Amino acid sequence: MSRLPLMLAALSLASAALPLHAQREPGLLVTPQWVREHQRDPNLVLLHVGPRESFDKEHIAGARFVAMELLAVREPTPLEMPAPDSLRHALESLGISDRSRVVVVFSDEWVSPSTRVIYTLTVAGLGDRTSLLDGGLAEWKRAGLPVTAEVSAIARGRVTTKPQAGLIVDHAFMQANRDVPGVRLVDARTPQFYSGPDITTARGVQAVGHIAGARNIPFNSVWDDSNRVLPKAQLLQMFKAAGISPGDTVVAYCHIGQQATALLFAARSAGFTTRLYDGSMADWGKRQLPLVKTP
Repeated sequence: MSRLPLMLAALSLASAALPLHAQREPGLLVTPQWVREHQRDPNLVLLHVGPRESFDKEHIAGARFVAMELLAVREPTPLEMPAPDSLRHALESLGISDRSRVVVVFSDEWVSPSTRVIYTLTVAGLGDRTSLLDGGLAEWKRAGLPVTAEVSAIARGRVTTKPQAGLIVDHAFMQANRDVPGVRLVDARTPQFYSGPDITTARGVQAVGHIAGARNIPFNSVWDDSNRVLPKAQLLQMFKAAGISPGDTVVAYCHIGQQATALLFAARSAGFTTRLYDGSMADWGKRQLPLVKTP
């Protein structure tokens, strides 16, 4: 009898016995089917991003609720990355460890908060172990998969990975790199904020305009109507139209550093290196730095 079938069977059993971290890793996006197949894997951590009342009503079994304030601080601008030690403790409180495979699941169309969580995990050094459920909880339900209101106990994790340097930039970087070849500044806000004129709101007149050298790719233009990231070929065409080529580094900003992460997630899925101006226009405005308005 040939030894080949026996060898293949042994390899299959060995693969099945491997923990999740040792098996073939998924990419930035996972499907409901992938999550369903791996739902019982001990290293899988599902993070639910959305209103608390939605989580309390229904979520994927085993998911942990993420309050946005757990993974951010409000000074000096409304949304900032925590200090490394604070971030590590917060992630551990969610049951995350170095060996975890994290999947972020959004509800109620909370796309940019979910990508903000993913960018935060990337800064913490866990970016290669973090994915987004494409289409969120709605996609899970469209696939006919079950939800629950039960909340599972969370065992504290242990994170020892080092933060990834260079992913967060400041106003000085934005000013120094606006004309540097291979670095492309992108304003991820909607066009009315990018172009001007000033907008009158309940809080008074809000100055609008963009940082010199920045292109405009609105954060909501890189996702389809079902809140799934657009195909890579389509994204590359959009970036090309904005003067961004493969190999360029995409540096994005928005109002407070949240919407920009939705744009950066799409850019990363298309193969671009990314950076975030975390303070975004909240920081830029505080410093009274100049803005360009498009007639």
